[in-house]
Amino acid sequence: DGPEGVDVCLTCFNGGCTGKERHHAQTHYQLSGHPLAVNIKRVLIQQQKRTRGTPPPPKISKLGIEEENEDSKYKYVTQVRCYGCTGKVMAVDGTKKLEPLVNAVLSTLSSAKQSEVKAWSEEITPCEHTLCLVQDAPKNLQQQDLAHCANCELNENLWLCLSCGNLGCGRKQYDGSGGNNHAIEHFHATGHGVNCKLGTITPEGTAGKDRLAAHLANWGINVASQTKTEKSMTELQLEQNMKFDFSMTTEDGKQLEPQFGPGYTGLKNLGNSCYMASVLQSVFNLRSFKHRYLDELNDHASVCTNDPAGCWSCQLHKIADGLLSGRYSQPTVNNEGVPSQKGIPPTMFKSLIGKGHEEFSTMRQQDAFEFFQYLCKTTQQKENVSNNDPSKVFDFTTEQRLQCMKCKKAVDFYECMDTFVKEELVDGYECPRCREKTTASRCVKFSTFPEILVINPRRFAFVNWVPQKLNIPIKFPTGPMNLDKYVSQGQQSDEDLLPDDMSASSNEEISFNDEDIQQLQSMGFSENRCKRALLATGHNGSEIAMNWMFEHMDDPDIDDPLPTTQSSTNDSEISLDQIQSLQEMGFSADHAKKALKETVNAKPPFNYIVDSFISHKGTSVHCGHYVSHVFKNGKWTLFNDNKVAITPTPPIEEAYLYFLRRKD
Repeated sequence: DGPEGVDVCLTCFNGGCTGKERHHAQTHYQLSGHPLAVNIKRVLIQQQKRTRGTPPPPKISKLGIEEENEDSKYKYVTQVRCYGCTGKVMAVDGTKKLEPLVNAVLSTLSSAKQSEVKAWSEEITPCEHTLCLVQDAPKNLQQQDLAHCANCELNENLWLCLSCGNLGCGRKQYDGSGGNNHAIEHFHATGHGVNCKLGTITPEGTAGKDRLAAHLANWGINVASQTKTEKSMTELQLEQNMKFDFSMTTEDGKQLEPQFGPGYTGLKNLGNSCYMASVLQSVFNLRSFKHRYLDELNDHASVCTNDPAGCWSCQLHKIADGLLSGRYSQPTVNNEGVPSQKGIPPTMFKSLIGKGHEEFSTMRQQDAFEFFQYLCKTTQQKENVSNNDPSKVFDFTTEQRLQCMKCKKAVDFYECMDTFVKEELVDGYECPRCREKTTASRCVKFSTFPEILVINPRRFAFVNWVPQKLNIPIKFPTGPMNLDKYVSQGQQSDEDLLPDDMSASSNEEISFNDEDIQQLQSMGFSENRCKRALLATGHNGSEIAMNWMFEHMDDPDIDDPLPTTQSSTNDSEISLDQIQSLQEMGFSADHAKKALKETVNAKPPFNYIVDSFISHKGTSVHCGHYVSHVFKNGKWTLFNDNKVAITPTPPIEEAYLYFLRRKD
C-alpha cells in the first residue's frame, strides 16, 4: 500500500520492499541473482458514503467469516523492473513472456487471500454413534407426545432420542436456565447417545445429510413440513459472540484514546487468530524477545540464503520489526473521523509456526496458553544451537519436598511445577527407608525464580458436563508482589535424605529412538548427525530433527563427538562468560558451573509486577475473543487485534494469562 509498492521476483516469487532505507528486493537480487521482478502498487478507490435511503449492510446471519472482496476497493498498477540493469523499468506487455507471468502473480495473490479466509462455520461430522445408530420399531409420535418433556412439564429446549423416541429437556445451566437434565439422565440410564433438538430442523438445513431425515421419519416426523421454532447450537453460539463487547469505549461511554508509533502496532485478525495476536503482543514487550529478534537480527536478511517463508529468523525479525518499529502504526481517519490503523497480518508467521501442528495449522479458535507453551517449545528448538534463547526468561525450577511421616526423613528432586504450591498428604507412600507403606506430606516450592513468571489461572471447569467459564476475580496488590515465602529451603540441618532409589541418576546415558535414527539415516545422514539433531530438538521426532539438520549443515561442530551422558540440570542457564570469570579466579570449570547453578536467580527479594496480561472475552472454551493489555510507558495499552488504545481501567482481575516481570 506504500507509494513504492512491493517487488515480486519473477523467478522464485519472493516479495521485497523497494525503499531506500529498506531495500529487501535489492538484497534478494544480490543473494539470488534473480534480476526480473514485477512491481505491484495498489491504490485505494474512494468509496461513496451511504446516503439517506441507502439500505444498511446485511446483518450477520450465520456463524462464519465472509471473504472480504478487495477488488472493488483497490486498483492495481504493475511494472517490471530489471535489477540486472540497475533497476531499469519496462512495460508489462514488453514481451510475450512477461505479461502471462505478471497476470499469474496477481491471480496467485488473489488465490492466497481466498485460502487464508477460511470460514469458521461449525463443522458437523458423523461419529460412530450416528453411523451405527439402531432405532426401535417405527411409530408415529402424537402431537401430545412432542408437547413437553416426558419427565416434567417443560415445553422448550426439548431433545428427541433417535433410538427410542423419548423426549427430554436439556441441561440445567449454571445460572438456572436451560432444563432439568432429563435428556442427559435418559442417556445415562439407557446409553442412547444420539439426540435431536426439536424445532431446529428445517428442509433448507442439513437434515438430508447423514440419514437424519430417515431417522426422524422413523418417529413420524416429516422434515419437509417442519418449521423453525428453536435456536440451533450454532445460532446460540453466534448469539453469544455477538454479545461480546468489542467496542473501544470505557464504561462511561468515552472513546478510548488510540495509540500509534513504535511499540503500538496492532495485528490484523486472520480469522480466529486473536489467541496468537495477544500472546505475540505480550512476549514482544519483553527485553529478551526485543533484543534477540529485533536488534540481533537487524542484518539477517542481507546474509540469509534460506527461503524467507520457512526461515524462523526471517519471520521472527519480520514480526518484531512490524510490532516495534512503528513503521506500520500510522493513523488513518475513517468516515466518522476516528483515527485507526490497519495492523499487520502475521500470515507467514502463522503458517510457519503452525506447519505440521494438528490445531495451530487450522483457522479454528485455540487456547492462548497452549499456544504460548507451543511458542516457547518451538523457540527452544530453533535457538538450541545459538545459545541465545529468549524464552529462557520463563524458566524456573521447583523443589518438591517429600517427607515420610513415620521416619521424618526427606528426599529432594527437581521438576517443573504442575500443581499449586501447597502441602498435601500422600497415603500409601512407599518409604525407601522404612520399607513399608506410610503417609507422607508433600509440597512444591520454587528453588529458582524466572525473570518472567507466567501464570495461567484455572478459568474453565466442567459444570453438569458442560465447560463453563469461572469468572472469579483475582485481586492483585497495588505495589510489587513479594514471593519470598514461596522459596524452597532445601535440606535442613536436622534432616537426612531418604535413599535415592526413587530418583533418576543425575547423569544418565543418552538414549535415542531407533525408529527416528533409521528414518534419518535412510535420507543419507550419518548416525552422529542424526543423534545430534534429535538431541538438539529435544527428541521430538525425525521430521523436526531433519529440518534442524538442513538449517545447521554448515555448523563447525556438526560432526563433533556427542556427549555420552546428559545432566539433569540445564547448563544453558549458565553463560560461558560467567564460567570463565570464575576460572580466572582459580576455580575449575566444574566447580564454577555447580556454583552458578546453585545461585542462578536465587537471590531475594523476589518482587514481581504485572508486565502484561491476556483476557478471554466469552462464555466458554468454544467461543470468545482474546485481547492483550500491556503496561507501556507508565500506562496500560489495550491490543485488540489491529486496534490499539490507552485504557484507564484494565480488567486485570479477570485475566486468563498473566506475565509477571521480576522487578529490578
